[in-house]
Amino acid sequence: MREDLGFEKLLGEEGFFSHLLGRSPSGAGRDPLYGPDLPVVLLTGGPGMGKGRLLHAVQDHFATKVPVVRLDCGSPVYAHRAGPEPGARSAATEALVEMARRLCTWQGTGGSFAFPRLFAGLAVIATGAAGGTPAAVATEVERYEELPQKRRLPGLRTGDFWKGVISGSLQNLLTAMAGQALDPYSAAVGNALLEALFQSLAPRGRVELERIYGGYPGAAGQPMHGLSNLAADFQARGEARELAEGFLFRALREDLEAAYASASGWLRRVGRPALLLDRAESSLGESLLRAVLTDRRGGQRDRVVIVGTARRADGGAFLHGGLPPEEVVSPAEFRPSDCGPPEWSRRLGGGSERAPLADGVLLLRMPFLTGDQLRRETERRQTRGEPEGGARRRRIDAAVARLSGGRPHTVIRLAEAAAAFRMSADANDRDLLEAPLRLPGDSASERPVADVLLQELLMDQLPVGLPTEHRDEWLDLLTHLSVAHDEECADVLLRHHQSGHVNRLTAHQVSKLLTDTGWPSCERHFVGDFGLRQMLVHRLYGLRPDGAAWYADHHLLRDHYAERAADGRPPESGAFGSVIAHRMNHHLVSGGTDDVADHLAATLPGRPREWCAELLEIAQAPYPGGADARRERAQGLVTPEGPALRRTVDQLLHAVWLCEERTRPTGQETARTLAKLLELLSIMEFDGAGQLGKVATYWSGLAENEQPLLRCACTEQLGRRG
Repeated sequence: MREDLGFEKLLGEEGFFSHLLGRSPSGAGRDPLYGPDLPVVLLTGGPGMGKGRLLHAVQDHFATKVPVVRLDCGSPVYAHRAGPEPGARSAATEALVEMARRLCTWQGTGGSFAFPRLFAGLAVIATGAAGGTPAAVATEVERYEELPQKRRLPGLRTGDFWKGVISGSLQNLLTAMAGQALDPYSAAVGNALLEALFQSLAPRGRVELERIYGGYPGAAGQPMHGLSNLAADFQARGEARELAEGFLFRALREDLEAAYASASGWLRRVGRPALLLDRAESSLGESLLRAVLTDRRGGQRDRVVIVGTARRADGGAFLHGGLPPEEVVSPAEFRPSDCGPPEWSRRLGGGSERAPLADGVLLLRMPFLTGDQLRRETERRQTRGEPEGGARRRRIDAAVARLSGGRPHTVIRLAEAAAAFRMSADANDRDLLEAPLRLPGDSASERPVADVLLQELLMDQLPVGLPTEHRDEWLDLLTHLSVAHDEECADVLLRHHQSGHVNRLTAHQVSKLLTDTGWPSCERHFVGDFGLRQMLVHRLYGLRPDGAAWYADHHLLRDHYAERAADGRPPESGAFGSVIAHRMNHHLVSGGTDDVADHLAATLPGRPREWCAELLEIAQAPYPGGADARRERAQGLVTPEGPALRRTVDQLLHAVWLCEERTRPTGQETARTLAKLLELLSIMEFDGAGQLGKVATYWSGLAENEQPLLRCACTEQLGRRG
C-alpha cells in the first residue's frame, strides 16, 4: 500500500503540511501558515478515508525535520498503564507522559526537550499513589525523572529552571520522610513535596510556576495553592479531574513553547512542533482536543501544531455546544483539490467564552481518489499477462469505482482482490466482492474481500457510542438494515431482529451512530453509503441458503407497507411518494415482479408524469443473487404474458431496474432499449401517452452516459471522483 496515495498535494515540498509545520520534507524552510493563534486541524472522513494513514505519512515525511509525535488515542494502552495507580494516573496523564518522553529523546535540529512545568503538575498528583505513603509517592515521582530537565554531563550547568538535579532532590526528601510516622494520605506528604519543589527552583523557574500554576482556578496567583488545587481536582475524578488533565496538557505545550521562545531556542530550533492525535473521536482524544481548544479560545497561545482525526463531517458534536444541526455554523474547511488552504481567523475574536469550540478548528476534508488515481491503483496490481486497455480492465475499473465511491481503503482492497479475478462484461459489480484476498502477514486462509472490508470498516471501527451489549450484533443488524430506506422501514426490521431484547436499538439511534462514525446519509436509503450498502446487501443474501434472509426481510417490509396502504396514511419520509410505491419496491426484489408489472400497467393511463416518478422509486433497488434475467426480459427475449401495454411496461420495468441498481454497465444498448420502449408506449391509445416521448429522450440520454435516472445522495457519491 502506498502510504501517500491521494495525499501528494498535502505532503509535497510546497504542500499544506510543509507550510503548517514551517519546514518541508527536504528540510527547507517554509513561510508558516497562520499564527500566533493556530487552529486545531481536524482530518474529517469516515472509515477507510485514510485519516490514520495520513498521520503516519506526516510523521514519516517530517519527523526528522521538526519534532512530530503521533499518538493513538483509541489505544487501550494508556488506560492499562494508569490502572495500577488510579489515584495518581489516568489515560490522559499517561498519554501526556508518552508525548513528553518521546520529545525528551528528539535528536533533530535544536536537540531534545525538557518538561519542568509538566513535571511539577505530575509530581503533585503523584501524592494520590496507593497507600499515600512517602515511599509510594517517591516511587511514582521516579517514573517522571527524565522529564524535568535535560541530561547533562557531570560538571555542566543544568539550565536556569532548577538549581540542581530536581528529581533526585525530591526522591531524597520523600525517602527521608518514609521513616517518619505519617498517616496515609497525610497532607504533610503533599506539603513537603511542594516545599521541596519550590526550594529547587531557580529564579526563572519560580517565575514560570507562578505564572502557570498561579493561574489555576482558585489559586489567586499563588502557585503552591494552584498545584494543591490541581492535585485535589485530580483526586476528585469526574469533571474536576478533566480540568486538571487539561491544565497538564497546557503545561506540556508551555514547555514546548518555552523551548522555542528562549534565546537559545530562537537560534537553534526551526519550524513548529506537532502533536498528531489519531482516533481522536475516542474519549481520550476528545478530552485533549477540548482542552487545547478551550485554552486557545481563552487567549492562550503557543506554536504547537495539533492535528487530530474526526469521523463526523462537522468535526464532532462536542465542538458545537449542543446546538441542533440546523443551527450549527460549520468550521472553516478546505479540500486538497482546492487551490490552497483558506484564510483562517476566529469569527468572534480571541477570549470570547461564548464562541463554540468549532471556532478554533480548521477542517481538512479527506480526499476521495480521482478516477485517474483509481485506475492507476488497479492497473498497478494487475497480472502482467493482462493487455492494457482490455475490456476486462475497463470492467474491473468500473466495478471498483462504483463499489468504493473513491474511498481509498476500499479501492486498495478491491484492487488487490481484483488482480487475478476474472469478471465478465455483463457481471454484477457485487460479483467482485467474492474475490479472495489474503492480507500481508496474515497466516489465515484467503477470505472474500467483502468479509475483509466489513471487518475493517465496521467491526474494527465501531461507533464510540455503541453500547457494549450491541457490539457483537452490530454487523448483523446493519446487514438487515441494508434493505431499509428510512427510519420507519428500519424500525420494522430492528423490532423483528431484536425481539426479546430488553435494551434494543432504535432506527434513530442507529442513524446517529452511523453519522457519528462518519458514514454519509441519503434521503432514499437508510445505509447512505452506496459501497457499504452493496457489501451488506451481498452479505444479507448469503446469510442463509438460497437468499432466505434476503427474502424474509423484504417480505416483512412488503407486508408492513401493505397494512400501511390499507390504513390510508401518507408516507412518513420523502424516500417514496406513496406507501404503495414503497410496498412495490420490496415486492419487486422478493419475487413479485409480475405483480409490480400488473400494478404499473393498471396505473399508467391518465397519469404519465406521476407514473414515471413512481416507476423510478419502485425500480431503484438491488437485484437478488443468482441468475439475472433482467436484460433478456427488457429486450423481449423472454416474452411476458398479457396485452401489449402490459408486456411493454414489463420490459420497461426491467430496463429501468437495470439502470437504477447502478451495479451493472448500461451504456448505449440499454439506452436504446429504454428509448424504444418509451416510444412504443407514447403511441399507444391511452390518456397522456404522448408525454412519454420526451421522457424517452431524457432517460435514454442519461442511461447512455451512465447517469442515474433518479438522483439521490448515493448517486452523487458515484460521480464525485472528478
